[in-house]
Amino acid sequence: MKQISILGCGWLGFPLAETLVKQDFKIKGSTTSIDKKATLEKAGIKHYSIALQTEFVSNLIPDFLEGSDILIIAIPPKLRGKNKDYSDANKNSFIKKIQNLLPFIEKSTVEKLLFISSTAVYGEVNATITEDSIPKPVTESGKQLLEIEDLLMANNAVQTTILRFGGLIGRDRNPARFLAGKENATNPDAPINLIDREDCIGIIKKIIECDIWNERFNAVAPNHPTRKEYYTRKALEQHLIPPTFNDKIASIGKTIASDKLIQQLNYTFTQLDL
Repeated sequence: MKQISILGCGWLGFPLAETLVKQDFKIKGSTTSIDKKATLEKAGIKHYSIALQTEFVSNLIPDFLEGSDILIIAIPPKLRGKNKDYSDANKNSFIKKIQNLLPFIEKSTVEKLLFISSTAVYGEVNATITEDSIPKPVTESGKQLLEIEDLLMANNAVQTTILRFGGLIGRDRNPARFLAGKENATNPDAPINLIDREDCIGIIKKIIECDIWNERFNAVAPNHPTRKEYYTRKALEQHLIPPTFNDKIASIGKTIASDKLIQQLNYTFTQLDL
C-alpha cells in the first residue's frame, strides 16, 4: 500500500484525502489546528496539526513525511494585494515557508511532489494562455506562487508536478454568490476560467495513476462563457439578484487552455455545466 502525505486537508485536500483512502492509499493529512483531528481520523486519515511558519518548522514534519512516496502541497498562500515588495510581507512569506520545508522533504522518503498552484501566475492579458505562455503575475500571491514553482522544479531531490488551477468552485462554493446584486461590475466580456472540485480531484488522481511528473499543467474547465453571461445565469438559477455590468470600459481577461492536460493525461472533464 502506497502512502501519501497531504499538506493542507482543507476545502480541497480533505475530500481528496477521502477519495485516495477509498482507493487503498495510506494517507497522512495536516490541518492548522487539532480541532479537525476527529473528522480526519474518522475518514481513515492520520492527522497532524501543522501550520507552516517563516521562522521555524514544526517538529511534526519529519514524522508527517516519513514513509510517504508522494507529498501533495494543497495550502493557499493567503496573500493579497498588487505589486507589493516581498519584504513588507516577510511575516507571511509563502516562499520562506516552503524554503524551510525543503530540507525536510530532501531527507525524507518522498520521491514525488505535487504542488497546487494557480493561474494567477499569468497575470491579466487579453490572450489565450497555454503552459508555454510567459507568466507575468501582478498579485503578491501570483508572484510568490511562481517563485515557489521554479524553486520546486529546480530541486533534483524530488520529481515535481505543478497544477495551476483556475477559480475553484463546488457544491458548497456557489459561484452565483460571487457577484450577485453587484452594480457596475467590470470586465463583462472577459471569459471565465473555473474548475469544479470534482475535476480537481479527478486530475490529481490521474497524475498519480499515470505517474506523470516534472510537468506544469493548466487545469481549467474547457468552456469559457463571458462573465456577464455566466454570473447573470447563475444568479437567476439561484433566485438571486443578477449583477449589472459596466459595458463602457473595454474588458480585459485571459482564456486559460487546458489542452496539454487533456491530451497528456487523457483526461475528460466531468463538470462542464459550471
